[in-house]
Amino acid sequence: MKFSDFGFLPAIMDGIRAMGFEEPTPVQEQAIPHIMQGKDVIACAQTGTGKTAAFILPILNKLTMLPARLNYISTLVIVPTRELAIQIDQHLEGFGYFAPASSIAVYGGNDSAVWDKQRVAIQRGVDFIIATPGRLIQHIRMGYVNLDRVEHLVLDEADRMLDMGFYEDIVEIVSLLPAKRQTLLFSATMPDNIRKLALKTLHNPVEVNIAVSKPADNVLQAVYEVDEGAKIPLLGYLLKGKDNVKSAIIFASTKVKVKSIERALIQNGLSAMAIHSDLDQKDREEVLRLFKNRKFQLLVATDIVSRGIDIEDIDLIVNFDVPHDPEDYVHRIGRTARAEADGVAITFVNSKEKTLFKKIEVFLGSKIFRIPLPGSMK
Repeated sequence: MKFSDFGFLPAIMDGIRAMGFEEPTPVQEQAIPHIMQGKDVIACAQTGTGKTAAFILPILNKLTMLPARLNYISTLVIVPTRELAIQIDQHLEGFGYFAPASSIAVYGGNDSAVWDKQRVAIQRGVDFIIATPGRLIQHIRMGYVNLDRVEHLVLDEADRMLDMGFYEDIVEIVSLLPAKRQTLLFSATMPDNIRKLALKTLHNPVEVNIAVSKPADNVLQAVYEVDEGAKIPLLGYLLKGKDNVKSAIIFASTKVKVKSIERALIQNGLSAMAIHSDLDQKDREEVLRLFKNRKFQLLVATDIVSRGIDIEDIDLIVNFDVPHDPEDYVHRIGRTARAEADGVAITFVNSKEKTLFKKIEVFLGSKIFRIPLPGSMK
């Protein structure tokens, strides 16, 4: 199938070509026709499957058909993180280059200028608002947010939003929207709480299920079975003096652990920076910018960067902690071995994490190779 088969307007096709998109992914192929028909959709698809374009393109196409620009909020996209809001906004700029639609990413931070920019855009009316729930609620509390004419609601990374405790915020936002609207829900997993949310927000939805893909064949996966207290020394042993590792991400389960790993790596003379929710938006963007430009070698992160962040040319992924969901494991190690390059993914497994990692191996359908600990650490 080709994008031209969807019947998009020439201006949308020009944007697709400009973005370098050639053939639709499975989630795009299955979801776009239903969205263009105005149906509500539940799509179960992991990050990296092209779901952003799956909802942007048909909505942009509909807006491009209108004889005049709107002066109200037409589409509301709710996302779990600032980074994903910014990324979707950037995709909108690309796809809409030849059929401009106005948009604003609404997310938290301490910069008053950012707040004012968001407020002005909301008051004037933009075609797309891409917002984190908490920050949108703050604007709503100020009394100038008018959602009476929203025609499309998109809940992206819905499982992650509920994991982060945004259920009540989402329900409050949805209660302010017109009953007659198109609602699209995208989620990497479909647990009971997502089903509950879907019942509250969608009307006779079509379901699209894209199986979670397995890691790329060119990712070399391996495991160290190691005591918790020996994880940081092992990390230092693996990374010290390794000039062939130009760029690596170390994933940990909590921001406290991320900070301690960053300190330990720096004390070992390694070039490392951390990204976590305690950093304000400007600092997080700067860390990611420096990492993408290879100004430092090691990024230490919580799962905030395993979804919704497009970072290429990663040589090594280290799971300092075993992720709780097999899908999160796939998301994490999917940061490496992109564009047919080779990559390595190493997981540290302590005695308490063995059962958790066994679930990942069952999901993958294979046992991951165990590397013996260095002689000095046995």
